[in-house]
Amino acid sequence: MNTKIFAAAAVAALACAGVAQAQDFAPKAKGDIMLNVRITDVAPQGTDPITTLAGAATGLRADASYDVMPTIGLTYFFTDNIAAEVIAGTTNHSVKAKGPGVDLKIKETWVLPPIVSLQYHFAPQSRVSPYVGAGINYMLFYSGEDKNGFALKIKDGFGTALQAGVDVALQGKWSLNLDAKKVFFDTKAVDNINGVKTKVTLDPWVLSAGFGYRF
Repeated sequence: MNTKIFAAAAVAALACAGVAQAQDFAPKAKGDIMLNVRITDVAPQGTDPITTLAGAATGLRADASYDVMPTIGLTYFFTDNIAAEVIAGTTNHSVKAKGPGVDLKIKETWVLPPIVSLQYHFAPQSRVSPYVGAGINYMLFYSGEDKNGFALKIKDGFGTALQAGVDVALQGKWSLNLDAKKVFFDTKAVDNINGVKTKVTLDPWVLSAGFGYRF
């Protein structure tokens, strides 16, 4: 997980808040539509055992890499405090089989993980406005490329997400945004050719930093 980048962005947000004190800003309000453009780190957390199709242990575990890509978030404010957000972006991940003396890439795959969340904004009239949210996501795996003789099929599916973030108003309707989501998602992956399967617990942290504009 790229926590150093996220920490640096947090420091930058505080600095921007200090610089912005003398500038006018528009508070959040009912009916606003906010567009956030962010740099996002998607960091899967799970390492699940790989077994045979019959369930026997292989001594290997499945591990998915992280990726950093741009994402877009669109938020609509139903009231000054309550809003809904949808985010879209796509990331590329390597799936490896790891074990004693083994570090073997078995698949490269793209993932489209849109997340829809309902948010509560604590201080919409303030320059520094934190929020929390909860929602659902769908993991769609596409354009996969198998590696080293494997033929791994990963099942798409739904997950849930928790969210926390802060908007730091800059000038006018511009703001700096820091956002952290924890997605809870697991699925199954099967390789019928090699006779192995694994539960895939991704449970990624989705850490973002970027700029927003309200219409």
